[in-house]
Amino acid sequence: MLVAGVRCRAMGAVPTNVARVLDHALATDPDREALVTRTRRLTYAELDAEAHRAAHALHDLGVAPGDRVAASLPNDADVVVAFHGAMRLGAVWVGVNRALAAPEKRYLLDDSGSRLLLTDDGSADLGVPTIDPTAWRAAVDAAPAGPWSGPDPDPFAPAGLAYTSGTTGHPKGAVHSQHNLLLPGAVLVGTRRYGPDLRKGDCFPFTVLNMAVLTTLLVSQAGGTSIVMDRIDADGVAEWIRTEAVTTWNGPPALLHSLVTSPTVTAADLASLDEVWTGGADCPESIRRGFAEKFGVPVLATYGLSEAPTVVSIDARPEGRGGATDHRPGASGRPLPHLRIRVADADGASVPAGTAGQVCISAADDRYRPMLGYWNRPEATAAALVDGELRTGDVGLLDEDGYLHLKDRLSLVIIRGGANVYPAEVERVISEFPGVAAGAVVGLPDERLGERVGALVEPRSGVDLDVDALRAHLAEHLARYKVPESIAVVAALPRNAMGKIVRTGLADRLQDPGPAS
Repeated sequence: MLVAGVRCRAMGAVPTNVARVLDHALATDPDREALVTRTRRLTYAELDAEAHRAAHALHDLGVAPGDRVAASLPNDADVVVAFHGAMRLGAVWVGVNRALAAPEKRYLLDDSGSRLLLTDDGSADLGVPTIDPTAWRAAVDAAPAGPWSGPDPDPFAPAGLAYTSGTTGHPKGAVHSQHNLLLPGAVLVGTRRYGPDLRKGDCFPFTVLNMAVLTTLLVSQAGGTSIVMDRIDADGVAEWIRTEAVTTWNGPPALLHSLVTSPTVTAADLASLDEVWTGGADCPESIRRGFAEKFGVPVLATYGLSEAPTVVSIDARPEGRGGATDHRPGASGRPLPHLRIRVADADGASVPAGTAGQVCISAADDRYRPMLGYWNRPEATAAALVDGELRTGDVGLLDEDGYLHLKDRLSLVIIRGGANVYPAEVERVISEFPGVAAGAVVGLPDERLGERVGALVEPRSGVDLDVDALRAHLAEHLARYKVPESIAVVAALPRNAMGKIVRTGLADRLQDPGPAS
């Protein structure tokens, strides 16, 4: 079956370009809801019409194919419509986190060479022309009602920049084509058998390129409904799930914990869910158990990264609500079928199953294309892409059954006296201690050992953390050389838009406790 470049969805075929991603639903059920946000509900026919108008509006604002269009807008219809309009025009999308400071925003805009910024914050001069939400909506409303008449964009040309937070220095922009942005949705819809009954809720910022991939670009290939939430707190997310009968939702471990422990969120609030995802390496098994016990639905592990883009591996979908999963403790599921994963040593040679090394990603079939590189970073691109293979910079292993176990970022591994310490492993043990909201483990210079282990710990609200008891907990569950020798309690750890801890400068916040033992 062929509908405007889309073969049978079960085969995981990729739409020709983003403009074609709505075609199957438009041909079969144009009045089905495509998008739900706080202020608007759009059918497929309405989203299609709005996307055409948005392409005309951007063109009238001086944007041409290949120009970078930046957006720093809240999760609502405006940002979704702008994204689809930019894709139809053939522009390159640049998401800018609203929480960034003005200098951080300006760096992204300067680095990308953005021509236009859509923003609800006009308080700072960011060096590029801006348009606020009111003016943007007026421009879309005033645009021609007919279809965008420009040439179809090249599906393999740059279409989006995903700026990675990194651990040091400035962010790098991973460049993806429209084909790259569409492929994860095609594979997930095909392998997980999603259909029109999919109601996928997402609470992360849409300005993160991965969320554009996992919202309308995925959901429309199933003919379902994308629910873009504007809350990322337990009560707000529970309200969205309950009100909109969300079936699939992706949340960070800290939010899962809040849902489990909240006295105001009940099992009935999340009764519509049949699938919950979270980052596999970041989620303690205790949170998974607590969530399944309270809400009757398992938490599925995933692994993904901006350079892929998004999901690389995931646990199998359970058969029905509360059904058995193939989750393996400590693992992040199995790789998606279009990807080949291998683990390599420092020289790039493959290592045996069960041996840790750098996770490398390449094509398992002719659908996958690696990222186009890092924007204006040829040296970084050459280091990350070797003979068509993505060297992720993540340390992990594949077990005998093909499950992927992530250890940490290669750049974060602490080498203490010749022994490797993976911060993520220590952080998981820290997070199991009562009263801990999060922990960040870092390496501290040491003349004798090379590095020693330090930790910053964020307590839960109102908790007076007993550091000595925490040390005893760590000593009970970790080898002695892995136990942090410096522990500092901080009010809050810095986080990015996806809720991940920003590690730049964390070591400077730890005081020197004296010689390591």
